[in-house]
Amino acid sequence: MLYAIIGQDIENSLDKRLSARPAHLERLELLKSEGRLQLAGPFPAIDNIDPGPAGFSGSLIVAEFESLEAAQAWADQDPYIEAGVYQYVAVQPFKKVLP
Repeated sequence: MLYAIIGQDIENSLDKRLSARPAHLERLELLKSEGRLQLAGPFPAIDNIDPGPAGFSGSLIVAEFESLEAAQAWADQDPYIEAGVYQYVAVQPFKKVLP
């Protein structure tokens, strides 16, 4: 089943985000190589594809996991959590309808 993982950043998270990004992306690449990643990306903090120093307000990952517990366990190991980027992470089942 698909699960949405939504991380909400702390304020002024850009420096922490940039330092943890390689490890964060490595885990996403593994999901991608396994054919489990549907989409992933950050929420710009301003209405611009490249927010510059404004940074990001959070992230969205939609991926396939065996269960809600497995999705939560995966999310709990995100390098952004360890780096203090996220103030909280929500994990919930997701039903893809379109496209």
